[in-house]
Amino acid sequence: MAPSPCAPRCPAVNPLLDRISIDPNVCFGRPCIRGTRIWVSLVLDLLSSGMTADEIRADYPQLADVDILAAIAYGAEAARERIIPVPQDRAA
Repeated sequence: MAPSPCAPRCPAVNPLLDRISIDPNVCFGRPCIRGTRIWVSLVLDLLSSGMTADEIRADYPQLADVDILAAIAYGAEAARERIIPVPQDRAA
């Protein structure tokens, strides 16, 4: 797999994706912020509607700043129209 074209400029993208979880048994397998049932798409929708990160964290106090950045990073990877290498959680 070819490296991300932004890899030299934004090395934090891959570590941020570690904060995203995809588990077929949680939220129908939709990408969520790890350890929560908060969909990445919800965070992106809230940001696109004009909410600030502070407002989102006030409504969802379990989120940290880095979780919001992780949602943005996931959206950026998805926009590149390629498979996003996020490990799937497996039930024990």
